[in-house]
Amino acid sequence: MDLHQLYVFTKVVEHKSFSKAADAIFLSQSTVSSHIHALEKMLNVSLFDRVGRESILTPHGERLYHWAQKLLLLKDQALLDLSEGMNELQGSIRIAASSVPGQFLIPHMIKAFREEYPAVTFYINETSSKIVAEKVLSGTVDMGILGGKYENEKLEYIPLLKERLVLITANDIDLPSPVGIQELLKYPFVMRSSDSGTNDILESLLKKNQIPKEELNIVAYTDSGQSLVQFVNQGIGISIVSEIAANEYFRNGMIKVYEVKDFTDERYFYLVYNKKKTLPLVSKLFINKADDSLLTALDN
Repeated sequence: MDLHQLYVFTKVVEHKSFSKAADAIFLSQSTVSSHIHALEKMLNVSLFDRVGRESILTPHGERLYHWAQKLLLLKDQALLDLSEGMNELQGSIRIAASSVPGQFLIPHMIKAFREEYPAVTFYINETSSKIVAEKVLSGTVDMGILGGKYENEKLEYIPLLKERLVLITANDIDLPSPVGIQELLKYPFVMRSSDSGTNDILESLLKKNQIPKEELNIVAYTDSGQSLVQFVNQGIGISIVSEIAANEYFRNGMIKVYEVKDFTDERYFYLVYNKKKTLPLVSKLFINKADDSLLTALDN
């Protein structure tokens, strides 16, 4: 049995699409199809059913996926055992991340990891926290790093870093600090998308103070943390964001940062992975080292 064919098969399973799998592993769709057809011919079974635009596993396909993950993991372990040193470990790691971890945490983590394992390649997909959790559940990425928990029995969360949220404004706005919650109602407000972990915490703050969200003068919604800061910098509105992100832009003179009165809520950034998915050895190693890598990198 060709291990590369099995690898291609697992990618079609995880993406539920021949074309998306082809894009993910840099092959043509016809090449992916030929690998799957060769597997089906060798095993004399059908591995996928076409349902609309998705490719859904047959019962035989489900059983093969179970064994394919084990065989590919065994291959990684064999290569590692045969290598001259741990720094020879190769492979790729696919991570989905919400905006703050994607910009400010993952670069530190990758830098620390690559100091030990320079042959590893990373693929980063930046999206909202909710979509990060969905991608981890579907198996299209090896892990996610996000600022909120979306409970599911298949998901395992590892706390990485605790932080709080702060208010940011343009440089020409002067407010007393800490800022009272009612002050937020006097200014145009830029909001993160509804799938954002930051948005969830802000809505909890409003609810705790018995302020309907509709009382905010929301002038823009954005999925991008970088765009949000640019809106604030240009005086379009104020916003509440991660302190980690805010401090980075404050040091560059782009915005002002304020504490919000009686807003003591803190949140964690988490690494999340699917307990039911057999991960490549290199991804398991990254997960095991993630906490130490991040703390070491931030201390430096």
